[in-house]
Amino acid sequence: MVSRRLAYDPTTRYPCFGAATFGSAIFTANADFRAATFHSTTEFESAAFQRTAWFVAVTFQSDAWLGDAAFQRDAGFFRATFQSHAGFQSVTFRGDAKFGWATFEGHARFGSATFQHDADFGSAAFQREAQFGSATFQRRAHFGSATFAGRAQFESVTFAGASFPAATFQGYAGFRAATFAGAAWFELAAFERAAEFKSAVFRQGVGFGAAAFQQDAWFEKAILEQTATFGPLTCAGTVVVSGAVFRGPVTLLFAARRLECQRARWSSTAELRLRYAAVDFGHALFEYPLTISAEPAPFVHPTRGPVAEQDLAGTPDAGVRLMSLQGVDAAHLVLTDVDLAERLFARTVHLDQIRLEGLCTFAGTPPGTHWRRWRIVRFTPRRTLAEEHHWRASQPSTVPGWSTSGSDVVHVGPPQLALVYRALRKALEDGKDEPGAADFYYGEMEMRRHDRARTSRAERGLLHGYWLLSGYGLRASRALGWLAAMMFITVVLLMGFGLPKGDPQQEATGTVPRGGGKVTYVIGRDDPQNPSKNKFTGQRFEKALNVTLNSVVFRSSDQDLTTSGTYIEMTSRLSEPILLGLAAMAVRNRVKR
Repeated sequence: MVSRRLAYDPTTRYPCFGAATFGSAIFTANADFRAATFHSTTEFESAAFQRTAWFVAVTFQSDAWLGDAAFQRDAGFFRATFQSHAGFQSVTFRGDAKFGWATFEGHARFGSATFQHDADFGSAAFQREAQFGSATFQRRAHFGSATFAGRAQFESVTFAGASFPAATFQGYAGFRAATFAGAAWFELAAFERAAEFKSAVFRQGVGFGAAAFQQDAWFEKAILEQTATFGPLTCAGTVVVSGAVFRGPVTLLFAARRLECQRARWSSTAELRLRYAAVDFGHALFEYPLTISAEPAPFVHPTRGPVAEQDLAGTPDAGVRLMSLQGVDAAHLVLTDVDLAERLFARTVHLDQIRLEGLCTFAGTPPGTHWRRWRIVRFTPRRTLAEEHHWRASQPSTVPGWSTSGSDVVHVGPPQLALVYRALRKALEDGKDEPGAADFYYGEMEMRRHDRARTSRAERGLLHGYWLLSGYGLRASRALGWLAAMMFITVVLLMGFGLPKGDPQQEATGTVPRGGGKVTYVIGRDDPQNPSKNKFTGQRFEKALNVTLNSVVFRSSDQDLTTSGTYIEMTSRLSEPILLGLAAMAVRNRVKR
């Protein structure tokens, strides 16, 4: 039914309609409305098009309602213009649906629509909200180069195959709970607002090559069954794959400011090649080897060359920072060239089996010299854990330079940290990285020295002495310094109290019997005497140095000594070889492989 008499545009000679109502109409032949203009509200609700329907280059100047209509064959809306709202709710397209280069200036509603054949929205322009919620695409759905200026709603949509190459989403893009039964291609797509793929199911390949997300990209609880390569994509915000399930071998290539993988699950081998990202891997599950590595150069798209990273230009560097592995079983985890300075290792399972490859960096100790109460404090450079930083920063006698933790971080103390350092030490020793393991041994001993719960007072005293003399057998300069000091003290004490004023002379005395006979001589020797003056001379220094050097190698110098000198030499022969041995052990621990 047409409410007004059919008219023609005098310029184009194409038909014009006023208020047109075709509700429940049945078109048994081809319905040809090409280049027509509908000036007022147009209704095709529940209409049945039994043959081809042509709306090519049609202009709907007011609302167009086609809800519950059925297109038995092809429906052509190629280059159609909808200047107001377009309603295609629950429409059934049994042939091809062609909306290429169509323009939707108002809301476009395709909720619960069914596309039984190909649906082509290539280069279509949606200037306001595009609503496809619960729609079904039983064949290919093509949105190549389409532009969504408003919200794009694809919640609970079922795609047999989806193609969005070079599509632009200027508003929110929602694919929550969508099902992609075939391949899902978003190559070169641009997402200017948040993109949400929560609980989406990808049953075959996923293509996000050179896709750009200017805000967050949500793949939380998504299921990816056969994805081989995911990316390379760029994200100026956060990529969230928390709770996602990866059921096949996969390689993730992300250049993003942050990557959240909490409680994500990998059921096969996986490789995460990242740039710029701060990674939260807390409570993630993986049953096969998984590698997290930092990509040194920009990703390269197979056909487009290097992937642009202008959205990440403000990021200080392209390195990858691992923030948390809490609750993770690290038996199959490999980290390559990852920054671990802020990483929380506590509550990680099988940490002794983790593999650290390439240049994995840790937090350091505060540089310089500091005053703490009445003494000077200086920390030798070594690799430390973020948890040790947090613990030391919380102590009343802390010095500047230890990093504090956020309010949501649970603090751990020396008992737990000693176990973490021990596990990391074993992991590096198993990887034949003995020098790298030395820093973790130092950290383990430091935590044992400060542990008042599990370490006895006597053991803490021994550890304190071990630390003071040689830095737990790892600081050769400290042991050599104590050795030099001990030798200097020994030389001074020998010159002052240990060397006699001269070499003692032997005296033979005897008595000749009156009637002659055998004479018996008694050979005596004066006790060495300490001189009262001229103790510090060059000759006495040479003798004292000779005694001291022989003591270092545990030899006797055969030098006559006073009683005090004998005890000084005994003390020197006991202590100085130990210090020399500690220095040699420290050098070996640093250079062995």
